[in-house]
Amino acid sequence: MFFPSSQPISLPSIFRVLGCFAVIIGVLSQGVAVADDEDFSTSEAQQIKGLVREYILENPEIIAEAITLLQSKQETAKTDRQQANLQQLLPALLNPPENTVIGNPDGNVTVVEFFDYNCGYCKSMFETLLDTLQDDKELRLVLIEFPILGPNSVTASKAALASRNQDLYGPFHQAMLSHRGSLNEATIMTLARGVGLDINQLQSDMKDPDIDQIIERNRAIAQQLEINGTPAFVVGDTLVPGAVSGEQFSQLIKQVRSPG
Repeated sequence: MFFPSSQPISLPSIFRVLGCFAVIIGVLSQGVAVADDEDFSTSEAQQIKGLVREYILENPEIIAEAITLLQSKQETAKTDRQQANLQQLLPALLNPPENTVIGNPDGNVTVVEFFDYNCGYCKSMFETLLDTLQDDKELRLVLIEFPILGPNSVTASKAALASRNQDLYGPFHQAMLSHRGSLNEATIMTLARGVGLDINQLQSDMKDPDIDQIIERNRAIAQQLEINGTPAFVVGDTLVPGAVSGEQFSQLIKQVRSPG
């Protein structure tokens, strides 16, 4: 690299320039300001800034390259964190104390879903899940109530969890996720009545503090796994964010049964 200058720069200074350049590129990609390095004199610092600025202006593509590299490193680090946390949390996810399980309770493959009853993508995935459960009699589906789309979503999850006391969690879950459009309290109660729930008992059971604790625990688990949206799935020991096609879903299950 050629460094035009009216003042000669020593070899150690050149190496420091290269190091400073790498740091500045990394910092620029994060939009953060850098203070002058205390190891440089004022004149050296100004000279380095000029050289770096000139190089960047002559080669602006390196900014995009640096940003791409940074994003790639951040995604890799995130994936590594998620996988490490998932290994610790997997036993609790596979066997939640609230027992929100549909499909074959003794199935040889377990899929975990984080969902919100008002999530459009969750609704679109639900048909795929039902078809898969119907075709695959050895599939166990664990449902993690994760209401993130406002108060009506919280009400829906509380109602669903309360419906366990009347042994109607599965039908009620299906009714709410099959409902087209947003759910509010009136709609939730109409759907509850439609699957045979006693509304008075349901509303009383929804006040159980244990239900709030279940939802808060699910949110804490999602935070540890850096899950910020719904749906999100755990298939085997793999975290799968977002909706997937039926073919992709079947392939993920197949890989769990026949690894490698």
